[in-house]
Amino acid sequence: MKQPLAYIHPDANIAPTVEIEPFATIDKNVVIGEGTRIGSNVRIMKGARIGKNCHIFPGAVIGAIPQDLKFRGEETLAIIGDNTTIREFATVNRGTIAKGKTIIGNNCLIMAYCHIAHDCILGNNIIMANTTQLAGEVVIDDHAVLSGGILVHQFTHIGSHVMIQGGSKINKDVPPFVKAGRDPVSYTGINSVGLRRRNYTNGQIENIRNIYRYLYLMGMNTSQALERIETEFPVTKERDDILLFVRSSSRGIMKGPPEQHSKDVPALSY
Repeated sequence: MKQPLAYIHPDANIAPTVEIEPFATIDKNVVIGEGTRIGSNVRIMKGARIGKNCHIFPGAVIGAIPQDLKFRGEETLAIIGDNTTIREFATVNRGTIAKGKTIIGNNCLIMAYCHIAHDCILGNNIIMANTTQLAGEVVIDDHAVLSGGILVHQFTHIGSHVMIQGGSKINKDVPPFVKAGRDPVSYTGINSVGLRRRNYTNGQIENIRNIYRYLYLMGMNTSQALERIETEFPVTKERDDILLFVRSSSRGIMKGPPEQHSKDVPALSY
């Protein structure tokens, strides 16, 4: 259903079952998949690729040019996967020559007033709560949950199954499976509630917890902790994911809690 009060460029490629509400604007070089709904006053700009069964709420802007002075008008994309919801007044900028595209995966929820800058890469099943802001070239892995009002520094990497406290300022990489909070942001335990919801066993969760005790709570530096984790823990996907993430971190991982002890600090409210 394409409203006569919406503007749709004749070169836009829009599936027949897309619903477009009044006063939406869709530019050329746009692709929108089956079953997607575009709210009123949404602006879908050149280079946007929106998947199937998405819902773009009123006032959102998808595919605007990057807010990056190095951008020189190159042809780039803003890609949104299937079954993803973009709430009111969220903004998703397209890529630059650095990566050529900004990507949001499948089954994500991007709440109102969030900003996703150029060349960010978001995986699947990610939740970003209201007003959370991502600078350029941030990477967020699958199943991460970012609470409201979070500021994420450019080039930061946030691991899978992470839960980050609202209002946090993220300027270091956040490794997978953890909760993060405080100021400056630091490790506050593992995301056991989220892991159980995703069918991780008690044994897997306890193994992850023990790995992070070595990394954050036993007074070792990162190199010492990684060496002991690799030699003392059995090979599991979770162990190897943590080792790979920490070793490949270009910004360095966030710090441990100020108090060093042998147990996880109290859990954040989920």
